[in-house]
Amino acid sequence: MRDRRPHPSGHRESSGRRDPYLLAAVLFVAYATLSVARYRYMASRSWDLGIFEQAVRAYAHLQAPVVDLKGPGTNVLGDHFSPVTALLAPLYRLFPSPVTLLLAQAALFALSAVPVTRAAAALLSRRRGLALGIAYGLSWGLQRAVEVDFHEICFAVALIAFALEALLYRNWRRALLWALPLVLVKEDLGLTLAAIAVVVAVRARPTSPRTVPYALAVAALGVAATLVTLTVVIPAFNTSGDYDYWTKVDGGFALFDGTGTKLGTLAWLLIPTSGLLAVRSPLFLVALPTLGWRFLSSEDHYWGTDWHYSAVLMPVVFLALADALSAVRRSPRPWLRSYARQLPAAVAAAALALTTSLPLHVLTEPAAYRTPERVTTAEKMLATIPDGATVEVNLGPISRLTSRCRVFWFGNTRGITPDYIALDNTGGRYPDPLATARGLHPRARYVITRARLGYLVLERRS
Repeated sequence: MRDRRPHPSGHRESSGRRDPYLLAAVLFVAYATLSVARYRYMASRSWDLGIFEQAVRAYAHLQAPVVDLKGPGTNVLGDHFSPVTALLAPLYRLFPSPVTLLLAQAALFALSAVPVTRAAAALLSRRRGLALGIAYGLSWGLQRAVEVDFHEICFAVALIAFALEALLYRNWRRALLWALPLVLVKEDLGLTLAAIAVVVAVRARPTSPRTVPYALAVAALGVAATLVTLTVVIPAFNTSGDYDYWTKVDGGFALFDGTGTKLGTLAWLLIPTSGLLAVRSPLFLVALPTLGWRFLSSEDHYWGTDWHYSAVLMPVVFLALADALSAVRRSPRPWLRSYARQLPAAVAAAALALTTSLPLHVLTEPAAYRTPERVTTAEKMLATIPDGATVEVNLGPISRLTSRCRVFWFGNTRGITPDYIALDNTGGRYPDPLATARGLHPRARYVITRARLGYLVLERRS
């Protein structure tokens, strides 16, 4: 299943072999510093970090991945199918902290820059490959993903990058093997596996026709895995016996809703990252399953450039660009050849310029390296809650408690009366916290034991 012809670049193994790894090291430091700075600021934008920590903590203790934040006793495999996160369990057992997950994600994102930079250098040149590697590492999709704490797609980003690198090297077997674990990362990524396998079949057909049936079989496996996961596996772990996120797509045909937002996302995806040239490569087909489910969904927050949804598209776009640039060098159009020669430097410059308004820009601010007084105060208050206690929380306190307590989402304890309630009330949402507690747990009496700078700890006394 491997095309034995020499790589178009002759591998260029004697030139810049360390560049991808040095770049990955720098990116790891940048991503990790940003993640830890946001953690120190208690700046989480959602409950996702707590959800993943509860799942990984359960795996680390050889238990079912119960995530109480989604509801007491909820098995996370009935929410999203991401058993790949169990790989973090040994590391988490040694270092039981949400920071462990953040650093692991930073490492996986940084690692993905290695195949991107290496393949681009092999196809183009050391200088242009490094330029594309820098542009990739600073791409808005990765920066947005780092900004929103931890998500399972960090595994997919690395797997896709290595799979497409192998595809460009014409190592068809390795490309398929790198892509196969995508079905364990998230339920929709079986379709991405299928897309990669189809591109392998198209690319291999002229020189390695025996590869084609294997690749098409893998494509069928990817589609089947998605269907089985959505209709059988997830419902088997879900207390309602269904897939909860059907409601995100059954609101009607939404392709033409939010057209401006979707066109803006496509512009961000193609213009600053590839100067529109990525669409000339068959590799860009790998982006279509992700774009498809996002744009067909009636959930509008899938349509834009925020959150982590575009991270898996970044290795696709940049490696498609490298592939297209390699082909364009043989174009009969002089203007296109000239455009292609300048494009790697241009996308690197664009990435650097855009970073001034993207999450990594905070690393230039001294405040990013200091812990605010409100955080220090909140941590001291939350530290008074004993290990193993049951705690009902809203967003602020989650990251300081999920490593050592049984934590429930505020208002979703489903009849369980927690030992403590911990709230971030800095916005004054709960003008009478005791009345709010009585409304949630009328048979219990709570008293406020700590209250300062908008943070509250309530303890159950009866």
